[in-house]
Amino acid sequence: MERLRFMRDELIEARAKGVRAVQFGEDRVEYRSDSEMAAAIAAIDAEIAQLNGRGSRRTFYPATSKGVF
Repeated sequence: MERLRFMRDELIEARAKGVRAVQFGEDRVEYRSDSEMAAAIAAIDAEIAQLNGRGSRRTFYPATSKGVF
């Protein structure tokens, strides 16, 4: 859990600075775009939430119509 939080904080800090490469110990990761970094942060957030027992919740809204456009 601590490692995930550390990685998340490092990614957020690097993203704020405009840096696309991050090093975690001996592992170096270079992202091609800001959206790739955002996806990595979101994935870590989801993993942290799952470990805390608060998995992602989804709400579905049905779309209905009378068949007339």
